[in-house]
Amino acid sequence: MTRIKVAVAGAAGRMGQEVVRTVAEQEDMELVGAVDPNREGEDIGEVVGLGPMRISCVPGIRDLASDRPQVLVDFTHPGVVKANAVTCLELGIRPVIGTTGMTTNDLQQLDDLARTKALGVLVAPNFAIGALLLMRFAKEAARYFPHAEIIELHHNQKADAPSGTAIKTAELMLDEQDAFGVGNAPETEKLKGARGAEFGGIRIHSVRLPGLVAHQEVLFGGLGQILSIRHDSLSRESFMPGVMLAVRKAMDLQGLVYGLEHLL
Repeated sequence: MTRIKVAVAGAAGRMGQEVVRTVAEQEDMELVGAVDPNREGEDIGEVVGLGPMRISCVPGIRDLASDRPQVLVDFTHPGVVKANAVTCLELGIRPVIGTTGMTTNDLQQLDDLARTKALGVLVAPNFAIGALLLMRFAKEAARYFPHAEIIELHHNQKADAPSGTAIKTAELMLDEQDAFGVGNAPETEKLKGARGAEFGGIRIHSVRLPGLVAHQEVLFGGLGQILSIRHDSLSRESFMPGVMLAVRKAMDLQGLVYGLEHLL
């Protein structure tokens, strides 16, 4: 069996460590690199609690060993994710990106570069299958409820707000309904931001607290009724089946795919 060679960027972070452990368990994958400047020189196996793996953390993607990965899974930071993806494509590596925060223009540039290199890029705001179903159900419900709000809740180390999942959910809902909240009474916020961010008439509220992982609720309001659709990731293990699917599918992609739902 030919195994897929995988590296992880942000390997010593909480999501990165979970990816490292999961890749190590796959019969069709081989972990060949770990990128994390905060743990440079340390054996990633020791970092994640698996014992020595003889793979040292390196500070950057260009510092990976000559046994170059075919796929790099990126769970780093919005400030570096685009540059990481560009470097990967220049080196012939397929990025699988779970870091959110890139703009539409960033995504278009990556798509153009990936097609030039005949490589694939996957950008997924959420890898949890349940979260993908939430987005699908919210899109369906948006046909019938023109009033909706989104509450997304994450741990207090998340760098961007609102979450990529919340924005993606709102985009899908707006595909079905041109504008939400039409007919709402004019509002005066006594405290700025009290009503959350506004996106096509959908209010998005971001909660950041220790103890949370990743959670989202979409509330639809109609005459005499409320529809609530909610998903909770209780541990980072919930994302791993989706990440492994993305690594496998990335080998056959060309250009950029935004959203894991396109690979299901």
